[in-house]
Amino acid sequence: MSVFKRGGKYQMRRRVPRRYRGIEPRDIIWISLHTDSESIARSKADLGWAQLTEAWEARLAGNSGEAEMRYEAAQELARVKGFRYLEISSVARLPLEDVYERVEAVLEAGGEPDPVVGKALLGKAEKPAITVEAGLELYWSLAREKVLGKSEDQLRRWKNPRIKAVRNFVAVAGNKPIEAITRDDLLDFRQHWLERIEAGEVTPNTANKDLIHFSDILKTVNTMKRLGIDLPLGELSFREGEKRTRPPFSVDWIRTKVLAPGALDGLNEEARAIVIGMINTGYRPSEGAALTRQTIRLDHDVPHISIEPDGRQLKTPYARRVIPLTGVSLEAFRAFPDGFPRYRNNSAGLSGAVNKYLEENGLRESPEHSFYSLRHSFEDRMLAAGIDDRIRRDLFGHALDRERYGKGATLDHVHKLVLGLAI
Repeated sequence: MSVFKRGGKYQMRRRVPRRYRGIEPRDIIWISLHTDSESIARSKADLGWAQLTEAWEARLAGNSGEAEMRYEAAQELARVKGFRYLEISSVARLPLEDVYERVEAVLEAGGEPDPVVGKALLGKAEKPAITVEAGLELYWSLAREKVLGKSEDQLRRWKNPRIKAVRNFVAVAGNKPIEAITRDDLLDFRQHWLERIEAGEVTPNTANKDLIHFSDILKTVNTMKRLGIDLPLGELSFREGEKRTRPPFSVDWIRTKVLAPGALDGLNEEARAIVIGMINTGYRPSEGAALTRQTIRLDHDVPHISIEPDGRQLKTPYARRVIPLTGVSLEAFRAFPDGFPRYRNNSAGLSGAVNKYLEENGLRESPEHSFYSLRHSFEDRMLAAGIDDRIRRDLFGHALDRERYGKGATLDHVHKLVLGLAI
């Protein structure tokens, strides 16, 4: 690239790279930089060349056989030329002077229209038909802000229900272009779930989650890809009945059944330690599985664990907390001071293994009890011990029903309270 003065103003001269010769007929590019300052000219030369390269790249992409790539190339080329891409119907509604400005920009130096630029500036690029399955692939990048900070395990558990929702819709209505989805398609999808609810296979809550995930995918792709589709998504959810809560294990059941000699021997050592660790901490299974040497603090005056966004995303802002280790839970962590690498990125596998073991070994106090019931048991024991609501919520990682003032109880004070109810 050379920059030199000509007629009192600086110009840039540069050879066109071979890659762009097919779309740029000239071998040499001359660009007026509209300044008599050499320093400004050199900075403008770099910017001007970058803009030219962007435009050439957009034109190359516009020759692609992929409809999605051609459409995105037209949008990018419009941006490089200083315009926003609009569909031809929107261009037609612009003020005449704006339309003329676009038409002039389409004309090449010799006065001939450039057909590629014309499609970009006059809105004639063919809008691609994005199918439901293709929309899901786009969704992962379009909704990436939702997964910032998630661990590999959390990302997998976030993706799976959305993959399932799309798979379920396709099984009912087919892999249709998003713009071709009708109200009847969505009502058929809802009917599919209604029949499963009536058959007792799923709850309304399960069906609603699927409908919510599917709707979110469509809305995100429609908005972020600027498709302008009027999606017929209203009034699809089911009225939910009374929510079922997991009952807590009784203290007697934990002592005489779960902690009976040999009762948990069939579980692998890491799963067994996480189960016992939950008894006096009430952490969520995924929180226990994610603990590391940095968040298991056994050499502190008050041994404790710290629930932090350590390579993962916390469920809520209130989930960050410290929990003192007492009783059998403290002993379990002394055996695993470095945490549980087997389940650090597989908390779903942990819950599945533990619940299956409890079922097969008669360790569920009722058919409604599960691994999670140990968390509920810890909460009930705190309530029975008369522990203050603020402290209970802080230990459980729950929000307060009022504004949170002060730092809350000290770790030493909480430790003394939990010691009184520890098993």
